[in-house]
Parts: sequence; structure tokens; C-alpha cells
Amino acid sequence: MSRRTLSICGAAIIAAGLFGCGPDEPKPGTVLDEAMRAGVKAESLRAAGEDYFHDMDYNLVDGRRPTFTPQQIEGRNMWLVWTGGNDTLWDRLTIDSIGTFDLLKTISSHPDQPNSPYGAGYGRHNRWRYLGLVNEPCFKEATGPDPNRFGLWLDARDPSCPSDPFADATKYPGVKIGARGKTVPVSSYYGEPTGIVGLRLLPNPNFDEQARQRWNSERFYNDPSYYFDSKLVRPYRVGMSCAFCHVGPNPIKPPDDPENPKWENLSSNVGAQYFWWDRVFNWRGEKNESSIFYQALHVSRPGTLDTSLVSTDSINNPRSMNAVYNLMPRMLEAKKWGRETIAGGGLNNKQFNDFVPAGDPLSQFFVWPGRTWTPRVLKDGSDSVGALGALNRVYLNIGLFSEEWLLHFRAVIGGRPISPIPIETARKNSVYWQATEMQTPNMARFFLGSTDPHYLKDAPGGPRYLAEDAATLQRGKVVFADRCARCHSSDIPPLPSGLDLEGANGPGYLTAWNAYWAWTKTDDFRAQMREKVLRDDFLKGNYLSTELRVPITLLGINACSPLATNAIRDNVWDNFSSESYKTLPSVGSIRIRHPVTGAEYDYTLPGGGRGFIRPASLISLWSTAPFLQNNTVGHFEWSPSVDARMRSFEDSIEQMLWPERRDKDPLFANENGPGVGVIDRITTDSYLDVAEGYIPDYLRPLVGASRRLFPFLGGSGYSVRIGPFPKGMPIGLITNIDLLGSEMPPAEREAHKKRILALLKHTKDELKASKDLPTVLGRLVDDMLAVSKCKDLVVNKGHYFGTDYFREEPGLGDNDKRALIAFLKTL
Repeated sequence: MSRRTLSICGAAIIAAGLFGCGPDEPKPGTVLDEAMRAGVKAESLRAAGEDYFHDMDYNLVDGRRPTFTPQQIEGRNMWLVWTGGNDTLWDRLTIDSIGTFDLLKTISSHPDQPNSPYGAGYGRHNRWRYLGLVNEPCFKEATGPDPNRFGLWLDARDPSCPSDPFADATKYPGVKIGARGKTVPVSSYYGEPTGIVGLRLLPNPNFDEQARQRWNSERFYNDPSYYFDSKLVRPYRVGMSCAFCHVGPNPIKPPDDPENPKWENLSSNVGAQYFWWDRVFNWRGEKNESSIFYQALHVSRPGTLDTSLVSTDSINNPRSMNAVYNLMPRMLEAKKWGRETIAGGGLNNKQFNDFVPAGDPLSQFFVWPGRTWTPRVLKDGSDSVGALGALNRVYLNIGLFSEEWLLHFRAVIGGRPISPIPIETARKNSVYWQATEMQTPNMARFFLGSTDPHYLKDAPGGPRYLAEDAATLQRGKVVFADRCARCHSSDIPPLPSGLDLEGANGPGYLTAWNAYWAWTKTDDFRAQMREKVLRDDFLKGNYLSTELRVPITLLGINACSPLATNAIRDNVWDNFSSESYKTLPSVGSIRIRHPVTGAEYDYTLPGGGRGFIRPASLISLWSTAPFLQNNTVGHFEWSPSVDARMRSFEDSIEQMLWPERRDKDPLFANENGPGVGVIDRITTDSYLDVAEGYIPDYLRPLVGASRRLFPFLGGSGYSVRIGPFPKGMPIGLITNIDLLGSEMPPAEREAHKKRILALLKHTKDELKASKDLPTVLGRLVDDMLAVSKCKDLVVNKGHYFGTDYFREEPGLGDNDKRALIAFLKTL
């Protein structure tokens, strides 16, 4: 047992080396996307104008339903059904994930798969309960193999419903390339609906006659030797629109049956608060618990995912899906202190000024050549080049022009230097990118009209949760003004003379922030803020966040999210982050806990953009629990009903204000206080299993030799099993190993390489000894922490404001906390 345990680090390194190398790839900047290779022009991929989703986005603003312009309807259609050719990525990831991920299986309802996620009987009828994915209205569960879709068990359209207008191949002719028009239809460039909102089915242009002859749908569902094969060509690829991660049940008009919602029960902007990423990206679900992939994904609580999963930064940092509320107030707030300087490739981002005339309200957010005022969508505030740049980057991150994108890093596994994907290259070589840039302005216009708050008072049965008396509510407003509004209100008093937050973004930001924070603790600020909060119109047009970058030295939350590196200088999103972001200073040091001893020690954080988090908006807070950036605080409820949301809200908000009630690791069984909490640990001895079908032919001769050299390599034939990774080990020790140190200065990089070599030597030495597990694990942990990109492993700590854990101010009494909760429910 202990000898196998000692394989931990060597296994991770060998996996990256063994399965990451391959035949020569083309050079970045030399490839074209499928649409360009097919001779398609961006203008022919025009936006759809059908108002098919007119029943969605129910809301009440001043007692009326919102209406949308033709431009906004085009923008909503783009948000919900445009995939931009990213089906190439999601098909490729079935290989890069070594069979863990397979969207074609995820969308299927075959009743008797031996490896189905949750046993026999999984299908559309329980998809929401198990996966948290939104079933598209007007579909029924498959009752047998569909002869018109290559024998696949896919959702069938209800014949009583009108046809999906976006699947019209005559009106929206697809990209004719490869096998399309031969063994598979050309289809529409929007693809066909799959029965899951946000996933579209497109014919696979690689499904030629040879692939068709080999295809066997029953074996695809039931024979691992068939479907665990990198050479298997599926008849379809699945594309993903923004809706997949952002559409959810409408909080004020929830479905009676979440497995069968109507369009009127769905909202475009609330975020996929319920999906289980460890099950979506891992089609075998909990049956695959002994896979190290499952363990790495399992840290994502429902409604969260690591958005750098594909372009991995070697930090496992799942974050909650952003709800999009009050976009225009958010944009106007950016005019106050969201000014950023952009340079280099960032200057190639489209701005609203490229699409609207001078004097248009949207023209005020950019001044040539490189000054922009921008909201901060990503939690670390890195997407700082303007609202359109933030929207366009998302399409790259979900696979648009993956032919180029994947040349700049090694997907999923990492271990190869990362380089920026230039906007200039995408604009030159990708028709899908060109079409996307043309259409995102209308998407932004849609958000301007669709992102009003969802108030509990408007939800079915909501008023009974708002029963507190006027005096309690009044006291809650005062507490909010004193303790919360400095981060969670876009309406704050005028800044004192000499304090400039608009021009502070960059090297001097921390000085300005500290001055601001000190001012918010004064009687002057509190008196003015109370006056504002007590006004009847305080919530009108209030984004309920300053969007200022807050140093995590103050927040005390887990550091992995603010330590993300994808947007720092010369990394993959270099063109989508500002100079202001790239030149932010280090926030200093934080105190973190050792995962074996529990001891506290200092952890110095790097600068260059890292170390900050923008405050979450508190709009519709009642509907968005659990809390914190990773949904780790509070109990999750799978039902989207108002009662279930309120159960989750009440448990979550109490854990925020009474942090001693939060879950914690057994390591801290006899301890409470700041920094104590949950450490995500491997739940059972786990392995990296690679089936024969994923071992490239040129590597197969090395498999036998590798088994002789490395005792932790198992398997039979040409298959490989690496492990075990022992139960109880913090998964972050493995997922956060920095193999290259490529973001470090040259001198530090050399020292880091020596630490990697020292870790390998220590692992080799320990393999020769037989020790008890705690001793061995303890000895390896320090070596692994020394090469970790994020050493902070407690995931549900921090945001102790208003509690005795926050040492800068006295904690609130229980009555004040209850009064504050009463006010928060009204937001």
C-alpha cells in the first residue's frame, strides 16, 4: 500500500509527458478554421432574427413585462444557440480527457448502458436531478435507437411543437466540408437542438464512408473496447452555446417540474446554478469515482466549474457561474472607477465605438487609442479590455477557433509552456471569429434589456419570507450601510478630496484601495451611506457591488481563484487583459494552513494581476445560494422552487455570518477561527486509467519498459494504470503542481526546476522504503507544496465581515445579524 502511495508526484509528471507528446503540430498562426477552409464568408453566418424564445426572461419591472427590439432578439438568439464552430473542441476533448468526457453520451438516454452515470434508467426524465442540465421544452425522451440519427438514443422533438427555426439548413446553410453532404448532411450552422438547452448537434465532417462502415451505436453505448478509442469517429459533434452555462430556472417563475420546464420558466442570465460539473465532464459520474479525473472535477460544487480547465493553468479553482444583472447600471458604474489602459494585442479588441455613432450612450466607454471603462465580469477582474472583448473571449474559451487555440497550450493536462492567442490571428484566420465580433454588440444590447433583478416579493409564495417588522428592516438597512455597502453598493458617497479610484488601476492601486478602505470606516462615510440606504429608491439601478478589486489579504478567502494566471502577461489571455491589470502590485502575504499538521504559515502572493477579487453583486441574493466564489458555504438544494432556494439561502447566509457553523476538515475537529474549513480530499484510492485505444501507436513500445522502470505503472496489454493516489490526500496537492514555473522570472524559474528535481529524487528515495502512510504522506507534502501554484487548500474560509473572526471591527450581535438578513432578502 505505502509503496503505491509514493507514486503520487511521479505519476502526475509521467502522465503529462507520456500522453502529452505526439506528432508535430502546425505552428500557431498557420491554421484556418473549417469555415474559412470551406470558403464561407462571415456575412453568410448572419444572426437569426426569429423571436423563438419570446416566452423566456419573464420579469416584472414597474409592473410590466420587458419587450425586446429586433437587435436584442438577434442578440438573445446568439447567446442561446450560436456555437461558432466550437463542436471541434468538444469532440477533440473526448481524446484529450482519455474518454472521461463525451457529450454525445451525456445527451443520450440509452436505458441499459453498463457504465451509465447513475445506473440503469438514466435519461431525460431524471437529467435535471442528476446533472442539473436544463431540458429543452418541446422534446421527449428517446424510447429506442433513432434510425435517422445513426441509431443514437437522443431526445425526440414533440410533434405538437413548431420546428426549431435555427435548424433550417436552407435559411442558415452550414459549413460544407469533409463528409458533410456525403455520409452526413450539411445541416444548419446553428446545428440541431439536442434536447438540452445550450447544446447543439452538428454533423461530423470527419464521419466519412470508412467511419460510417465502422459505426455501431450499440457498441458505442455498451462496449468499452469500442468507445474508449481515440480513432473512433462519431457521426455527430456537439456544440456549446453560452446558454449551457448561463440559462437556468427563473427564480420568480420556477417550473412545476424541473425535468420538464416551459420556456416561460427559464431565464437567459441567471447562470447554471445547478449543474454538476464533475458529472457533466465525466459522463460515467459517480461510477467513475476511482478515476483521478473524477477526483479533480469533484471539487466543483454544483453551479461551479474551473473555467481554465481546458487551457489549464495548473490551479484547480472552480468558480460559480456568474448571473448577469443590471448591465447598464454596471456599465455606468465602470465610468466611475473602471478605467483601464490597454496596449499591445489588447488594442485589437472591438469596442462599442466600432459599431455605434458618436453620441450613442454606448460610445462613452472607450477613448482612442487605449483607454477603456469596463465592468469586471470574471471574479479576478482580469477581463479588463472592454465589455465586447470580455464577451468575445468567452467564445474562444468554449472552443471557437480551437484549431488555433489548442496550439498555445496542452489541453487539460498542461505541462507545456503557454503562449497568447492573438486577436489578430483569429481575425485573419477564423470566419467564426469574424462573425462573432459582428454579432456580440447585439448580445450586449439584449443584456441591457433583460437583466433586471428578480425580487423575492414577486416570486410565488415569496412574500411570506418577508414578514419582518419595519423596525427590524430599518435596522438591517443601517447595518448594511455600516458594514456591507462599501463593497456591495454602486451608489456610495462622493469620494473625499485626493482619493482617485478611477485613475488608480495599475501599480499604485493598493495605495488607493487602502485609503478608500480606511475612509469607509469613518463616521463621515457611515453617516452619508446610511442616508442613502434608508432612501426608498436605494435599490433602483443599484448594481449592489462596487466592482473594485479587493485584495484577498482583507477578504481571507481561498487564494486559488485570485491566483489564476491565464490573463497575466504573455499567457493565453494576454490580449484580453489590460496593462492596468498586468501591472497590479502584489497584495502581500496571507496566512494559510498546512494540510497535514494544520499549522499556520505565511504565503506571499505574486503580483502582475493576481491576488484580487471583485465583490459579487448582491442582486437577487435570495436566489443564488450557496455562497462564496466557489459555492462552498451553505447547503445545496437541487430543486429550483422558491422554498428550496430559501432553505439554501437561510443556511448559507447563517454560515456566512456565523462562520463557526461552516463545515470543516477533521484536521480542525477541535478548532474554530479564521482559516479553518474544508480541505478537498480524494474520496477513495484513485488512478489515472488509460485504455489501449488512447495509447498512440508510436508510444506502445514504451509501455512495457515504463512498467519495469516505474512500479506505480499498472495495466495490461497496452493499457496503463497510474496510481494509486491515496484516499485522504488533498487533491490540490496534485492538480496544482507547477511543472514548468513558466510564469516566474528567470532566476526563480531555475530555482523552481531544482525543486521539481528534488521532489522527484525524494519520491524515488521513498519508493525504496516501506513506511506507514501518514509518515510518507507528510514527507511528500512539503515537497509538493514547494512546487505548487496554489498552496492554499482550505476552500470555504473567509469573508468574515461582521463576525468576531474579522479583527478590524467588532462583530455584530445576533439581533443585528438577523436584521441584516431581513434586508438582504429584499435585494
